[in-house]
Amino acid sequence: MGRFKERKKEFLFSFSFALNPPNQSVQSLTDMLSTLARLISYLFHPLFILTYLLLLLLWLNPYLFGANSIDSPIGKELILRIFLSSCFIPGVAVLMLRFTGLLKSLEMPDKQDRTGPLIITGMFYVWLFRNFLDNTQIPALLSSFTLGATLGLFLAFFINIFSKISLHTVGIGGVLGAVALLWGAYPDYFSRAEHPLLHTEFLFPTLLLLAGAVGSARLYLGAHRPADLWGGYLVGFAAQLVAARFIL
Repeated sequence: MGRFKERKKEFLFSFSFALNPPNQSVQSLTDMLSTLARLISYLFHPLFILTYLLLLLLWLNPYLFGANSIDSPIGKELILRIFLSSCFIPGVAVLMLRFTGLLKSLEMPDKQDRTGPLIITGMFYVWLFRNFLDNTQIPALLSSFTLGATLGLFLAFFINIFSKISLHTVGIGGVLGAVALLWGAYPDYFSRAEHPLLHTEFLFPTLLLLAGAVGSARLYLGAHRPADLWGGYLVGFAAQLVAARFIL
């Protein structure tokens, strides 16, 4: 009799679990959110920030670069140059560190893991900024944004000695600072933009939402504490203001 009751309990438990598997639903939601957080982290990786800023400038006012559209030969050449110098080549260098065993993980969970990649990337940013200063065809705005990204990177390098600041929020904070400067100095760029997505009433709320999404993604993945995120926003934003003080 006791055996029968035990089997009956097992059957009822299995039946109820089949009808409503709570753990499976929770796991599916968790996996989906983790995938979304990783996708946001990849799309707004700090190495992409300068390329994004260049695309925004070309979209807003291609005539600054002597081009008539973003897909002109001048625009394409500059996009390729910025992407190679600020993203692709530093990224390949970091991959080499990983393949040679000098870097434990590409996600760099420890502060110490970031030292080499930050130094390598910083060298390429300094080189890129120096070339822009000698090139009369590069507008001051792009030189300022490049210097701001470089300052933000080195500030993050020094802060990283004491605290694991979020490099993702340094990058997106730099975008917010650069766009705020652009709007303050040249509001006509936004009001006269051909595409409605570039108008101030749409662009700024969208950027704020993206900044929040990036911070939330890093927090959800357990990569940082809230203080690391806010510090990153502040460093990225302030670096662009300081750079504009010297260039614009």
